[in-house]
Amino acid sequence: MRVLHLCTLLSAAGLAAAGQHLPRRNYTTHDYYAVHISPSTSPQELASHLGLTYDGPLTSLAEHHVFKAPKHDNDIIDDAAQELKRRRRKREPGLESHPLDSVQFTQKQKLNPRHWKRSVIPQSPDRAVPPVTDAIKAQREVANKLQIKDPIFEEQWHLFNVKTPGNDINITDVWMQGITGKGVTACVVDDGLDYDSADLKDNFFAEGSYDYNDHEDLPTPKLSDDRHGTRCAGEIAAGRNNACGVGLAYDAKISGVRILSGDISDLDEALAINYAMQKNFIYSCSWGPPDDGKTMQAPGILIKKAMVTAVQQGRGGKGSIYVFAAGNGAASDDNCNFDGYTNSIYSITVGAIDKNNNHPYYSEACSAQLVVTYSSGSGDSIHTTDVGANKCTGQHGGTSAAGPIGVGVYALLLEARPDLTWRDVQWLTVLTAVQFDQPSDWTKAATGKMFSHQFGYGKLDAWAIVEKAKDWELVKPQAWYWSPWMHVKKPIPEGDHGLASVFEVTADMLKEANFERVEHITLTMNVDHQRRGDILVQLHSPSGMVSHLSTARRDDEAAIGYEDWTFMSVAHWGESGIGNWTVIVKDVITGNMKKGVFIDWRLRLWGECIDAAKAKLLPMPTIHEDDDHDKIDDHPAHTTVVSVPAGTRPTMTAIPADHPDRPVNQKPSQTQAISQTQATSQTQATSQTQATSQTQANGEQTAAPTTSSLPSENFLPNPFPTFGVSKRTQIWIYGAVALIILFIAGLGTYLFIAHRKRLRESRDSYEFEVLDDVEDREDTGMLGAAASKKKRARRGGELYDAFAGESDEDLLSDDEGDEGPYRDRDGERYNEKFEVEGSDDASSASSAGKRQ
Repeated sequence: MRVLHLCTLLSAAGLAAAGQHLPRRNYTTHDYYAVHISPSTSPQELASHLGLTYDGPLTSLAEHHVFKAPKHDNDIIDDAAQELKRRRRKREPGLESHPLDSVQFTQKQKLNPRHWKRSVIPQSPDRAVPPVTDAIKAQREVANKLQIKDPIFEEQWHLFNVKTPGNDINITDVWMQGITGKGVTACVVDDGLDYDSADLKDNFFAEGSYDYNDHEDLPTPKLSDDRHGTRCAGEIAAGRNNACGVGLAYDAKISGVRILSGDISDLDEALAINYAMQKNFIYSCSWGPPDDGKTMQAPGILIKKAMVTAVQQGRGGKGSIYVFAAGNGAASDDNCNFDGYTNSIYSITVGAIDKNNNHPYYSEACSAQLVVTYSSGSGDSIHTTDVGANKCTGQHGGTSAAGPIGVGVYALLLEARPDLTWRDVQWLTVLTAVQFDQPSDWTKAATGKMFSHQFGYGKLDAWAIVEKAKDWELVKPQAWYWSPWMHVKKPIPEGDHGLASVFEVTADMLKEANFERVEHITLTMNVDHQRRGDILVQLHSPSGMVSHLSTARRDDEAAIGYEDWTFMSVAHWGESGIGNWTVIVKDVITGNMKKGVFIDWRLRLWGECIDAAKAKLLPMPTIHEDDDHDKIDDHPAHTTVVSVPAGTRPTMTAIPADHPDRPVNQKPSQTQAISQTQATSQTQATSQTQATSQTQANGEQTAAPTTSSLPSENFLPNPFPTFGVSKRTQIWIYGAVALIILFIAGLGTYLFIAHRKRLRESRDSYEFEVLDDVEDREDTGMLGAAASKKKRARRGGELYDAFAGESDEDLLSDDEGDEGPYRDRDGERYNEKFEVEGSDDASSASSAGKRQ
């Protein structure tokens, strides 16, 4: 039966597509080269000259080719290029033209460690059958109207939440309109896809699938942990049938590209992420570099070229949609701006909230995060398809599960408006995301929407985004402005001060660049530092909006700082871009002798053009595009040391929800957020009064932005160190140190007294005791010595009393409300539950690789 099914999948169209693949690569016996050559040169001629075998073109990347040779230690092409240079320096004849002159880029491939799947598998609690409430009746009415008979549909709270009505993706009214993903294909780039599953087989799209781990045509799950991709696929496009549950786009097609089941080269990853890009519309990527709070990793140049190619040429030129899971490293102080996949302007970065709209402990925050959707936490997870003929799971979680929910919503969106470009999808996401009643660093952006580093622009709402798209006017083509390199080259202050560097963007600069308004901001910078985890970077826009580009990471011990690292922010969406842009770099740790120097930085504005007729395509990225560091421009940066409050994290404040109304009588109404008492009293923690007081001191113009007040993270004043942790943790540390000192002092006192007692009781101790008394009399006098001893005893009692009667909760309390790095107000309660109940959410944090 399975053989017959395989034959059906590998139809004539499928076999034709398979024939376009490069020959299967074997990295054990051969080495491979990806080479970009001029079209005037024959790749066969180059291969013959270098003694290589030509494998074929690197599909989708123009003029890129693949060559191979038996396994060897050296780099054949690079060695040949160096030899050619040597011979030309000797002025040997006949070398005026050479096949190597056509090589514009070459990279010998190596196997990179496999990406982490971003899945957190919480323990599934035993749940009693819920009573039949009005919400459950409404859910069953929807299922009856749509003929949904899937057995676990009532458990899929992310589709229709009956326990906390409104805390779901708001999708059933979209289905009622007949919008179910028809004509759209989503590709799950993951560890395989079980196309034999009863829930997926009817929607499986073999022609858009491939296995780049084993170089086979079908993405068959083979390893014991190859469940991740199937679960993600079930969220997106599980069929409406009698198996498990339904996907958000249950009439969409679903394909799979397998890359996560082994090490993979840049060449194969580049091929994978734009595989069949005219037929795969959306790519679901719930993976990335390790979420360990110390890794800083970006995709290689071939992968970057593949993504740019896909957004420029994919989907008939409208652009492929990339959805990446934000990452599960928040408990390790990780930040999704240290991940070069999630901080790409071409990807939609999706974080997680749980069924109660709380922030799960694992979901990373960053200025590159666009939106959040639902996932595991508060005792429940996502219920979806699993590997097996008719197998389900109720334990799919992490940001891995949040990302595919976004993919499913975008499949519905593209059915409603197939002409949307990749940037239109991001615009609609920003403008329709729903803010909700959770404390965070909510700040009003130029669009009028509220932005939070923890939640992006809010939670995705399927009904709102589809309705907005119906009469949406497409944005004009992309434009960009790149500043020159700003040369700073100054030591980074520690503690309460930061180094601010200011660059002014003028209207004329943007007019010349055909640039109208901002969408994304990227900032590439170089910092030398002896401990990378101590660095904090903020970007202040002309409007006063603050992006926390880099936050301190307690486990990041790397002594290399930042080397041409690019941070990204979506917080400035809709701004004009005109005015002073200020970068503030700070060393958050004092007294640890780990020093740093802010070397240089470059600002890039990405957005909508003024005149579509003058728009042009962005050139392909190159390995040399940031090599012009030493170029001196007429617009140097103005640099000064500014006072920065000791707090390094945004303050958590609440805002009223701004949820679009649901259709009347279609579904339970959205739970209303806090009352609207914020009109004038709302605190925008990360905003600043952008007063750029220009000072003409010593002939150097400086700009000192005044930052808003942030809660101090110093429990004790300088020079006591903060250890890079929150005030609450500092209290624990210093309290533990104090208790240890008290214990040692008490033990010493006890031993001393016991020793004296033994001496007094000994017949031979009289003379020694008299001598001791004499010394006391000579040094301080008898009364003075006695008083001193009594005073010391009282002081010990006072120190003991200072801790007596305080519970752990009292010691952890913080009058100033500092809740650590992007923590929500329930963080402490969750941690207590984590320790007492042994939730599996916590156990999976230690392996926080799978964003599931």
